[in-house]
Amino acid sequence: MYKMSENNLNAYVATGRRKSAIARVRVRKGNGSITINNINVNEYTQYNPVYLQTLKEPLILSKLEEEIDISVNVFGGGISGQCGAIKLGLARCICKIDQDYRKILKQEGCLTRDARVKERKKYGLKKARKAPQYSKR
Repeated sequence: MYKMSENNLNAYVATGRRKSAIARVRVRKGNGSITINNINVNEYTQYNPVYLQTLKEPLILSKLEEEIDISVNVFGGGISGQCGAIKLGLARCICKIDQDYRKILKQEGCLTRDARVKERKKYGLKKARKAPQYSKR
């Protein structure tokens, strides 16, 4: 289906970001194993099906679940942001493997960088937008 060398030395690498999480995703030909920071994907995502669904969405769309091994190094943020970062990095890797997958992944929003981050706290306010209670009299 795609052209990848027989030895495992050839790997595709891409970066994904979400909130304050940064993920470096490495894809190699293999049998479908996923490791995040040298930990099994199920254990890392605390067996949460929502996180697993988010992570594997590009794999499911491209039908490469059983054909590639994924190794991820991720840091920053929480599990939700990290899963979003891995999803983007994985989608970018799959596009490097074969450009034909780009159209499918783009339609489903897997290649779109989610730029929503926490707004900074402003001086004179309690949080980013929450102001102290106003008293007229």
